[in-house]
Amino acid sequence: MGHLFSKKKRSSVTEQDRAVLQLKTTRDKIRQYQKRSEALLEKDRELAKKLLLAHKKERAKLLLRKKRFIEDQLQRTDGQLENIERMIQDLEFAQIEIKVVDSLRDGNEALKEVNKLLSIDDIERILEETKEGAEKQEEISALLCGFAAATGLTEDELDAELDALLQQDSSGDKIPELPSVPEEQLPDVPQEEPSAAAAKSRPQKSPQKRTAVEAS
Repeated sequence: MGHLFSKKKRSSVTEQDRAVLQLKTTRDKIRQYQKRSEALLEKDRELAKKLLLAHKKERAKLLLRKKRFIEDQLQRTDGQLENIERMIQDLEFAQIEIKVVDSLRDGNEALKEVNKLLSIDDIERILEETKEGAEKQEEISALLCGFAAATGLTEDELDAELDALLQQDSSGDKIPELPSVPEEQLPDVPQEEPSAAAAKSRPQKSPQKRTAVEAS
């Protein structure tokens, strides 16, 4: 699905970008012209004063006419700058609107592709399978709870048995405990050798009986 959200390749520089760049270039040139004209006006004022002091009135009048012409030009450039600035702002805002529309279009196309992959039937089947799995798990849990109740073991007993399992040796077999036998029930330990004790415990035959056997 990675191709669904891939953006279309567009030129990095559009016609709107070129138009904005051209307008900004023209604006900068007008500002430079105004700056030079204002410097020239200031220079002509100083020169006109000097001509008047030198009693050169006609030449001073020529400078005044030139000064008026430059001021008129500056007023025109102010209006041109205002129009250019407004057009630049309109174009830049239009570019933002274009980007918004393109983003909405791409998002709408991606959403359509996703909707094609996920149909209503598939969603209903997945939900039904999930429901069946949950119900089966509940049945298993109920059976296990019933088996635990049938054994009669409490939680404490189960915990004790688990602790006992943890105490087993490394082989996993629990070491059996020998039954305790009271000391008074233990037999006496014999002090003599086993052969001597057996001879003493064997009954002695009577000599008379042995003689009678030989006579017969």
